[in-house]
Amino acid sequence: MKTRLSLLALASILCGSLSAAEDNPPADDWKPAPSNQVGKQYPQVNSEGRVKFRIVAPKAQIVGVSFRDSSPFTKDADGAWTGYTRPLDEGFHYYTINIDGADVPDPNSHYFYGAGRWGSAVEVPAKDADFYALKNVPHGQLREIQYWAKSSNTNRHAFVYTPPDYDKDTTKRYPVLYLQHGAGEDETGWGRQGYAGLIMDNLIAEGKAKPFVIAMEFGGNPFAGGQRRTNAAPADAGATNAAAGPGGRGGFGSGFNFSAFEKVLIDDFLPYVDANFRTIADQSHRAMAGLSMGGMQTRMITLAHPDTFSHIGVFSGGSIAVTNITDMAMFKKKVKLVFVSYGSRELGGDRPARGGDPKANTEALKAAGINAQFYVSPDTAHEWLSWRRSLHEFAPLVFRN
Repeated sequence: MKTRLSLLALASILCGSLSAAEDNPPADDWKPAPSNQVGKQYPQVNSEGRVKFRIVAPKAQIVGVSFRDSSPFTKDADGAWTGYTRPLDEGFHYYTINIDGADVPDPNSHYFYGAGRWGSAVEVPAKDADFYALKNVPHGQLREIQYWAKSSNTNRHAFVYTPPDYDKDTTKRYPVLYLQHGAGEDETGWGRQGYAGLIMDNLIAEGKAKPFVIAMEFGGNPFAGGQRRTNAAPADAGATNAAAGPGGRGGFGSGFNFSAFEKVLIDDFLPYVDANFRTIADQSHRAMAGLSMGGMQTRMITLAHPDTFSHIGVFSGGSIAVTNITDMAMFKKKVKLVFVSYGSRELGGDRPARGGDPKANTEALKAAGINAQFYVSPDTAHEWLSWRRSLHEFAPLVFRN
């Protein structure tokens, strides 16, 4: 059975013909992808952004990959199948290998949780990859935590990034950003696919962002009834497929219901983080942001809790219109930033409006006297490079005062 694809993965792993005709021969300057397991030479990426695969399956009859318009795979004498993709956008792409009709992970790549399963992904090196590169700078820690959530009567799993000097000065307290993943992903996403820790380490080292804590919870997997793994919290602890009308708890006709996750976040996770980390536990030092579904969650939860969050980041997850704000005077007083971002390939043409024109909505907020910023990631779609860049732009703007 084909893997069910998440909303955020549609632009990155478009399943299509595995036997599309080849166009011009690819440039022969292949290099191992940075997302490969140690010592693995494949997948390889060339200067055109094509990805070449080599899969050893001597008894297979048909082998292919889940990127649309890839070349046919051919079998060598040693039983290895090779094929390559069309030119891909720079950045991170989920994929599966198809062997005789079965979609399986590539044994050569690192595994990531996306599209509702642990599986393969390939990194096409970006020209601006320096901002999330591993450098010789002080590094923070990505801490894995388990805690009990009374609202869902479950054990919960989350990650918390603490900045480089967190353990040096035990009297210092920090603001907190609550950062959410997209549909079909989980709390590992921002730390692994998103490079959130490296982005923050580099920004802090350059003096471009204030140090702050980042807390990352599981927001639900609507493609698996709220679950992701067999040991996951039950469906009522995350997003579900319950319908939500325009402006409802799921936002602009999204088909999502975030009320259970909202309760976990507000009643359980925030108090846990404030009790177990040295945070500045007030509204002005608390932000929320997210990508895709996580952006939708951010939009809904921050509008419902203006006394809890002062900075809002919506990455490819709709936008906030003036008509969404019921008390403009209160909103202007309490909310210090509204940041909305998209990949350039997500905008214009016949693409969905996502609750209205996000740029126009953001400009209307600015005209109303709100500190609102709109950012477009160049030459990317609904994919991780858009969101890495969004965090890189958002982080220097939060907690500035």
